[in-house]
Parts: sequence; structure tokens; C-alpha cells
Amino acid sequence: MKVEFAPLNIPLTRRLQTAAVLQWVLSFLLLAQVCIGIIVMLIIHNYWFLYIPYLTWLYFDWNTPEQGGRRSNWVRNWAVWKYFKDYFPIHLIKTQDLDPSHNYIFGFHPHGILVAGAFGNFCTNYSDFKQLFPGFTAYLHVLPFWFRCPLFREYLMSSGPVSVSKKSVSYVLSKDGGGNISVIVLGGAEESLDAHPGKFTLFIRQRKGFVKIALTHGACLVPVFSFGENELFKQISNPEGSWLRTVQEKLQKIMGFALPLFHARGVFQYNFGLMPYRKAIHTVVGRPIPVRQTLHPTLEQIEELHQTYMEELRKLFEEHKGKYGIPEHKTLIFK
Repeated sequence: MKVEFAPLNIPLTRRLQTAAVLQWVLSFLLLAQVCIGIIVMLIIHNYWFLYIPYLTWLYFDWNTPEQGGRRSNWVRNWAVWKYFKDYFPIHLIKTQDLDPSHNYIFGFHPHGILVAGAFGNFCTNYSDFKQLFPGFTAYLHVLPFWFRCPLFREYLMSSGPVSVSKKSVSYVLSKDGGGNISVIVLGGAEESLDAHPGKFTLFIRQRKGFVKIALTHGACLVPVFSFGENELFKQISNPEGSWLRTVQEKLQKIMGFALPLFHARGVFQYNFGLMPYRKAIHTVVGRPIPVRQTLHPTLEQIEELHQTYMEELRKLFEEHKGKYGIPEHKTLIFK
């Protein structure tokens, strides 16, 4: 295979975009391990005056990811996120106005490999979110595992993510006055194993917890589809039943997160590496589904609203797929 190298005369802006995305990828792949390693080294070398104050503070701060987190506008305004957004680029599209006196659940699809669209749109101040949805605050819910990593949790929370636990979602949706949006990547880690270019497989049929929470709090449901999310990386073939998929699924059950074997381009060549491809991401926010508050919803009510949500999600995909180069015969596959 002939290796295609990046040209030497690349504009500075594109170099900065590449650097921004590289640090983002590495932060999710390595930073948590590095932070844990730092704590371990401090303990081994008995730097007690550093690790004891931090671990003491961590004990008292443990529940913060389930209580709205601790975002920093200073971090969200870092110029690196502007270059990150422009690398793909990432776009946010609104189809209907939302009432800021209400709270909402955005069901984000698909998961993709690293959920770049969700991070770029809801965890930085360089997206069009504030212009499109004035008066709202978005909370991206991610796996609780990441908040158990010392030091890394502080970096992660500074951008706005919070835990995806039931307690965390309920905390956001219980805030008085409205204007709060829980953004939940409903397919979760399991869906990332089916994140192949040109595929639109969503793990949604058995995901009904978000529906129950929406009914309990009277939060409107909004389907969100991020066109281009699955095009950023290629993944080693892992069809269901294969030995690789079996191992991945077992590891996912043990650890709580999936390990897709992905690849794309490199920094200085375009044939292989962990850098995502420069593919545009268009995150389309659909129409809100009104939800009447029901403190103790029945199974029938949950099932009915769940079916309505899947129908609206399919309509959203069908209405917009042609705009983003998806062939007419392609459709969503619900698992």
C-alpha cells in the first residue's frame, strides 16, 4: 500500500486544528491512566503533603458529578476547542424552538467511537448552542467510570460533562425554572462496537430508563441525530458472533465501557493512525415530544412514549439524510 503523506505547505490554521484534535484524542485514550499513575507515584514516593490533601478533598467532592458537576467557562473558552470544532467541522442545526421554562432530555445518536459531535456542541463555548438555544444550559452525561479517575475527573468536569447515573439526570431535570437539558448518548458503550462508516445501527429498543425519568420529571424528549459521527473512524471488522466481538462484549460487561479497535489517519500521513478523518458532523436537534409528568408511570405508559420516541427519531433521520449525502435506501436499524 502506498503511503500518502501530508503536504509540507499546510496552512497554520489546519496545523492548529490537527493539534487540537490530537490532544483531544490522546486525552481520552491516555490522560486518565496518566493521572492515576501520578497519584500512585506520589503515594509510592510518600509525597503525603500532596496526595493526602487531594484525596481528602476528593472524599468530600465525590458526589459532585451527580450534582451538576463543576464547569469552568475559562476551560470551555480555550482556543483549542475552536480549532477542534473547525477540524471536522462540527455544526449544530435546530429544527424547532424550545421553551426555556421547561427542562428537556436530548437523546443523542449515534454514539460513534468518541462522541465528537456531542462534545463539540455541548462541552465547549465555540458551538452555536447558545445562539440557537438561548436561556438553556446543556449537561452531557457520560459514564460514571470517568469520574472515579483522580485528577482526570477535574479536567473532564471543567468542560461540563456530568455522570449518566439516574441520580445525576434527576438532579438536572429537578432544577427549578427550566432551561436545563440532559444530553444522553442513549446507545452507550455497546453501540460504539457497531460504529462503522455507512452503518446506522442504534441500540435503543431496550433503553427505556430515560423514558421513565422523562415521565417522572415531566421533561420533554428531543431526538438528536449527529450525521457524520460514524464516518470519523474505521473499525476492525467485528460482526456479531465473531471471536473479536465476543471478547469485546465480555470486556464491556466487566469494565462498563467498550474497547472498539478503531483507526483512521495519522498526523503526518493519511493512511493509518488514531486521528479522526476530516468529515463534517451535522448534529440535528429534532422536534420536542411533549411529556406529561407522571410520578409513578406504568409499564404501558413507558412503552407508549418509548415507541413515540423511536418513531420521531426515525422521522428525523429520514427527513434530513438526503441533505448529508446518505443514500435513499439507507435507514436506521434499531436493536
